[in-house]
Amino acid sequence: MGRREELLDQVTDHVLAQGLIGLTLRPLAAAIGTSDRMLIYHFGSRDALVSAVVARASDRATGCVRALPAAPSVRSAVNRLWVAYGEEPLDSCLDVYVQAAATGLFGSEPYLSEARASNERWAETLREYFVRSGATPRRVARLVTLVDSALYGFHLDLATDRPDELARGVDDLARAAQALA
Repeated sequence: MGRREELLDQVTDHVLAQGLIGLTLRPLAAAIGTSDRMLIYHFGSRDALVSAVVARASDRATGCVRALPAAPSVRSAVNRLWVAYGEEPLDSCLDVYVQAAATGLFGSEPYLSEARASNERWAETLREYFVRSGATPRRVARLVTLVDSALYGFHLDLATDRPDELARGVDDLARAAQALA
């Protein structure tokens, strides 16, 4: 692994632990034991570095979903996916994506292209997971649109401190997904 990849992993680990909002180069560089000039040398700009971090976090998130075993049904697949959303590292990876979206990074380049590419990789990973878990290939795209949007909403709603209500809502979603599949 080259130095750029090592730095990218270190920065991604830092961002997953500390968050993306308010990230500045000098404190970041100090936290990972390098200089801001080395980060600029390897990534070109703060924007390029943040874009690479969001992409790396997305790759880690898709790896988490790919590692999930096939579920016996689409309903159980949705519920398993929900559990994974609340566990590390997927929880932090999803938070980085939400933070990037919330700060408006995805509306313009260099983030827009990477966000679209990350979204497509994520959707493809979910399609593969649901097909492994019994969804029909011809209906899986609709299933992914429904489940992905809803689970992101439920994920953001965790701050309301109603885990039982959220679990019921996720299972209602899982039942609907099963019917759609």
